[in-house]
Amino acid sequence: MRIVYSTEKCSGIDPSRVQVESNERPIKGVGSMAKKDLERLDDQGLAAWDSHDADAFLALFAKDFVWHDWTTPDPIKTKKDARAYFNSWVTAFPDMRTKLISRVVGNDSIATEIEFYGTNTGPMSMGGVEIPPTNKSVVGRGSYIARVKDGKVVEFRSHPDAAGMMMQLGLVPPL
Repeated sequence: MRIVYSTEKCSGIDPSRVQVESNERPIKGVGSMAKKDLERLDDQGLAAWDSHDADAFLALFAKDFVWHDWTTPDPIKTKKDARAYFNSWVTAFPDMRTKLISRVVGNDSIATEIEFYGTNTGPMSMGGVEIPPTNKSVVGRGSYIARVKDGKVVEFRSHPDAAGMMMQLGLVPPL
């Protein structure tokens, strides 16, 4: 959904001047994807994580992309590095499953809040450090934003709650 409003009124948004456009179809002249297509792409990404299928997840990305994740020192720009990041999570949590909590769809992007469940039975790589398994279960939380062009992800920004997960694993003291 896109909300368009006139800024003629200085004291705030005048509700009589608000126009809401449905995003069920691309908005004329914007070059966007339909809402259902963006949701389908997001669903495919979540299914790839649930099945631990790096190939399926990476197939959603364009040839040229950038993946920003605040737990990595530099942006991820190659599929080789993206695969290594993906595999580090499924190695650390071989039984990991995701749950969609909330989703917001724009003209060419989607923002999603998730929970993931898993038991840390494999080594975990975070921030360039390998941490041995704790054998503890977690309910992790996170969000991501994907910007899409021509049906492929060109920019991905992931924000896992690493501190919350580390507290559940007993690796850092609770706040």
